[in-house]
Amino acid sequence: MIGVTVLGSTGSVGVNTLDVIARHRDRFRVTALTAHRDVDGLFKQCLEHQPKLAVMVDDKSAERLHGLLRESGLKTEVRSGSEALLEAVVHPDARYVMAAIVGAAGLPAALAAVRGGRRVLLANKEALVMAGGLFMQAVRAHGAELLPIDSEHNAVFQCMPGGYRAGAWPMGVRRILLTASGGPFRGWPVERLARVTPAEACAHPNWNMGRKISVDSATMMNKGLEVIEACWLFDTGPERIEVVVHPQSVIHSMVEYEDGSVLAQLSNPDMRIPIAHGLAWPERLAAGVEPLDVLARGNLDFEPPDMETFPCLKLAMQAARAGQGAPVVLNAANEVAVAAFLSGKLPFTGIAELVEAMLESVEAPRSATLDEVLALDARARGAAETYITALA
Repeated sequence: MIGVTVLGSTGSVGVNTLDVIARHRDRFRVTALTAHRDVDGLFKQCLEHQPKLAVMVDDKSAERLHGLLRESGLKTEVRSGSEALLEAVVHPDARYVMAAIVGAAGLPAALAAVRGGRRVLLANKEALVMAGGLFMQAVRAHGAELLPIDSEHNAVFQCMPGGYRAGAWPMGVRRILLTASGGPFRGWPVERLARVTPAEACAHPNWNMGRKISVDSATMMNKGLEVIEACWLFDTGPERIEVVVHPQSVIHSMVEYEDGSVLAQLSNPDMRIPIAHGLAWPERLAAGVEPLDVLARGNLDFEPPDMETFPCLKLAMQAARAGQGAPVVLNAANEVAVAAFLSGKLPFTGIAELVEAMLESVEAPRSATLDEVLALDARARGAAETYITALA
């Protein structure tokens, strides 16, 4: 029986992970679950999966969860705070860790899981965007297994040569083609984007995701972050990665080989597929997803991304090429900008404007340690908050 810790268990990836685990209780059991403030959601998950440990980052939420679990008679231990997240990933009964905390907040725990030599199912792209060199060095040093869970990177992983492990560019591969849906505003004129509402931005045409990642998809920043993530996962530069808009989200990415072959991974757009792949690799197991009916799907379309209408993708590519601390600044500024947009403090087009301003104004040296990464992240966030305040 393999024990699994799920970081961010009440988010969309966490919920889907527990769905897959529940279908295979003969192989997996939940060791620890973590959430930020969703007490009711985590309580229900504890009742169903009976983990040994439940962690809430927020102290008051942890107190409330403890009370609910005590009344229910469940003996799950409840801890609180960021330090408890680190304990959850190195729990002696947890061999696998699903790293699904959104944003920079997920970096320390994901890195701790790697340093603990666990199999890490990485759904937190910011860990590699912010600290790719540090992260991949730790994977090699501590013998961790790294399985990408983002649908695109998981698709690339599946299309790599047999026996492939993340962290190397395999012989015979020419380039990676990362597919993008184009989001809900593909084909819209620039002038219309200025009036986009949070509800519109969160209405993704193909995927059911959280609000932050939905906005990132709408701006195409998500695809830019994925380019940076792919550079670290597959040990290459952005010149070997091409973004291709594929509105149907059936082909999740492709790998082109030196002999002219192109391998693609196709499936219905459902996160349970890459999650099941990461849990079972190198085997396969049922994920509860309907098989892809290629005849019913009909045509599959492809087009280049419009980087002028969606400048966040262009900014992310620039940060990827610049290296050093530029991706840290990019990610921090974007997280602040997206939060400001969702709260009505910034227009949709203001997200790219803020990110560009921060890339131009915040000094971004290379960070050699986690503390240095987090310090640069904090400095960039502070500058972004000041920028927003000046607009008010």
